Amino acid sequence: MENNSADIIIIGGGAAGLMAGAGAARTYASLGIKGRVIILEKMTRPGRKIMITGKGRCNFTNLKAWNEFSGHIHPKPNALKPAFHNLTSEKMMEFLESHGLETVVERGDRVFPASHLASDVVDTLAKAAREAGAELLCGKEVVEIADVGISFNIGCADGSTYDCRKLIICTGGLSYPKTGSTGDGYIWAREMGHSIRPLFPSLTAVVPKGYKVSEQTGNAGKGHIDRSVQLSETGSSLCGNQLKNVGLSIFVDGNEVQSEFGDLDFTDGGIEGPIGFKVSRRCVNAVINGSKVTAVIDLKPAVELEDLTVRIGTLWNEISKDKRNANRLYKDRFRILLTKLLPMSLIPAFSSLNPNVDHKTLAKALKNWKMEISGYVGYERCVVTAGGVSLEEVTAKTLESRLVPGLYFAGEVLDLDADTGGYNLQIAFSTGYLAGISAAKA
Repeated sequence: MENNSADIIIIGGGAAGLMAGAGAARTYASLGIKGRVIILEKMTRPGRKIMITGKGRCNFTNLKAWNEFSGHIHPKPNALKPAFHNLTSEKMMEFLESHGLETVVERGDRVFPASHLASDVVDTLAKAAREAGAELLCGKEVVEIADVGISFNIGCADGSTYDCRKLIICTGGLSYPKTGSTGDGYIWAREMGHSIRPLFPSLTAVVPKGYKVSEQTGNAGKGHIDRSVQLSETGSSLCGNQLKNVGLSIFVDGNEVQSEFGDLDFTDGGIEGPIGFKVSRRCVNAVINGSKVTAVIDLKPAVELEDLTVRIGTLWNEISKDKRNANRLYKDRFRILLTKLLPMSLIPAFSSLNPNVDHKTLAKALKNWKMEISGYVGYERCVVTAGGVSLEEVTAKTLESRLVPGLYFAGEVLDLDADTGGYNLQIAFSTGYLAGISAAKA
């Protein structure tokens, strides 16, 4: 007869769950205890969401020191501090390397597998958990959890049941539901008395007004515009443009709340790219709360307005004096001016969105290209879920619930998220590992 009793059961075989399994099993081994650790994963293979991170290249951590790393964590970086110092980014890199993964460090302290294949990271994590002694069971969708005081009873969709003394919930958030992240952990946490901080998509596309043919709010909440909604003529002319080294400022109800510098992409979703993702958390939150959100793009951040005005004036004089342009209409000469200042692919959209600009006001338009934000792409294609299990109800040093003894949380299910750049996966690794170690030591 199958023995479905374990000392520790981990629900979720993603980044946090696999590290929790490795941490728990390694701790039992170091203490000389024959503890049983089981990871239950609903999908047919583990780490499905890791497979799509970094467009399949998997930027799995960032080597910035805590003082700088913490500035990229929301909403309360200090809640992550004990977990991070227990398993730093360097230690995580060494952990994967010790299990056979070759790594490379790229621009911005971002770390990738040398192969640039996310599957290699998943395989290494699964191997590490199994080698430590954890059992990884796939195709096990948990549908019920009962806390009976001395243990947790767990029921799966296939009819199998499990019981354990310690339970670690690592079910992820709501983003990319096709990978198995369907918010189950929030439901169980709430049923066991925990508060869930408001959930919303982060690291997602924000949608300028008029970018899509329809701006109807989807089922995901106020301001949600499904990525599948068709692009408008304006959206089509912007889509595909990748802007390098530009400024992006966000205004909420007329007040500037965030300013970033870097690369920005216009996609079939809206404004994305490194700095687009960076501002998305604030934008989405503000749209959900009913505030007016405006994005202002500075296409020439390296040049002051006065200097740019002089430069444009000089260019305009050269164009006007050129004999080849003598019989050309103003709009044709103005277009020649634009080709000297903008990528060709961006000119149609810039012109249609700034219809009243002439050579005298062009400098200001290039430095102050305003776009009202009407919505955002939801969980169907966002990178991470903001919000989650309240950090005030979890002990930061162990990640054990303050309300339910023996219950632990790790990864995206917690009210912890971060900017793009390897930070979110490190949150999952660090919290998972600490939860596993804490559960085993307890």
